[in-house]
Amino acid sequence: MMIAIIKNVKEEGPGSIETYLKKYRIPYKIFEAQEGELPFSLEDYTGLIVMGGPMGVYEMEQYPYLRGVAQIIEKAINKNLKVLGICLGAQLIAHVLGAKVFKGPEEEIGWFEVELTPKGLEDPLMLSLATHPATGQISKKFKVFQWHGDTFDLPSGAIHLARSTLYENQAFKFDQKVYALQFHVEVTKDILTQWFNEHPFKNLILRESEEIYREYSLRAKRFYDKFFTL
Repeated sequence: MMIAIIKNVKEEGPGSIETYLKKYRIPYKIFEAQEGELPFSLEDYTGLIVMGGPMGVYEMEQYPYLRGVAQIIEKAINKNLKVLGICLGAQLIAHVLGAKVFKGPEEEIGWFEVELTPKGLEDPLMLSLATHPATGQISKKFKVFQWHGDTFDLPSGAIHLARSTLYENQAFKFDQKVYALQFHVEVTKDILTQWFNEHPFKNLILRESEEIYREYSLRAKRFYDKFFTL
């Protein structure tokens, strides 16, 4: 098993995903797409993870390397690899599958609840996120970390898994191995400190992160357990 991880910008790395891969000795390679690094071939890989970024899918003229990322996603889906897209990564998956990606009504920044759809409540990966680590209780609604202003239509043939108050499409699955999450399952305390270093929400975000992070990280680990054994 070898996992390809594509970063669209240096600041948005794999965070707790990388921690998990190291702990369980799952081989991986990180590609800095902004510097022209992309997998030459997916022959040696069993999975692809595409991270976030502040740019929009509709800005490919300005960020032409996103076209290359989209092509890799398409190849991975066609090869039936496990694929996970986070934030911009999710939007790129939606784009590859023929859906429209566009600016949303307002930015969603911070810890917000998502609500699982009926199909989401049947999905093992989403249930792993929805299960409280201490009690084992499954909640239809639970908090995740958000930082985005764009959204997407649900691609044809995709299964709608989660929504939030502001955004209808927070997560979807395509076929059995392709997952797109609008929210950031991978954030760590260090990543949040870096992202919000000079942001007006800094104190609010970091205070709430102190309260929720341990539980969130355990939810994320359960999600990774399921994803990496697909």
